[in-house]
Amino acid sequence: MTKKNINPSKVALITGGGRRVGAAIARELHAKDMKVVLHCNASESEAKKLCDELNKQRQGSATILTADLSIFDSINPLIQQAVDTWGQLDALVNNASVFYKTEIGNVSSHTWDELLNINLKAPFFLAQAAFPHLAKQKGCIVNIIDIHATRPMCEHPVYSISKAGLLMLTKTLARELAPAVRVNAVSPGQVLWPEGENTLSAAVKQKILDRIPLQRQGSPAELAKAVSFLILDATYITGHDLVVDGGRLLFG
Repeated sequence: MTKKNINPSKVALITGGGRRVGAAIARELHAKDMKVVLHCNASESEAKKLCDELNKQRQGSATILTADLSIFDSINPLIQQAVDTWGQLDALVNNASVFYKTEIGNVSSHTWDELLNINLKAPFFLAQAAFPHLAKQKGCIVNIIDIHATRPMCEHPVYSISKAGLLMLTKTLARELAPAVRVNAVSPGQVLWPEGENTLSAAVKQKILDRIPLQRQGSPAELAKAVSFLILDATYITGHDLVVDGGRLLFG
């Protein structure tokens, strides 16, 4: 049986697309016959490995662009380079994010700026720069938020504020960019454990899992399928935040 080409000409830019959730989104969209532009910053080696993997599956279907999203002047060039790659842009996935503790009393202007610039400011200005190109394709934007946009995380006030802002950004842009461009979001619950300094103990992990009705951790692949749905199938949905949390928010 010949494989059906669902959307062979569609192009998606995925920020933070080289690893973890971003890589899962890239693989899922690529599997649906989309071309993918993998944005990266510090994870260039991982992005290159993923890009090679995808191009082996389908030649000329993936590329890498590097940019530091905390630097405002990098944003417009990133969008233009993405458009120039294949001459169009059908979807922008604002996935790149910074996550770390900011305990009250120890929050600096630098940490505030870093979290807000990457988690909120960059998605807004990426969307603004991408809008005319997405409008030509009747395209869409998907923002990766977090369930803590509505349920603040202890010891992470600035991160929670940045994600709450991204939720409002999603709803605002859905009104502002309609009818040419749809804007939606996906809010993951526990789909990956934190890395580095944010590493959790086994006891803390189990406590988190005990508060999930489905009694398990989700996966990046499950989150990626939600993103794919909003891009390729949800043609009459805009301004929506699709929560992928195994029922975690039922506990408040």
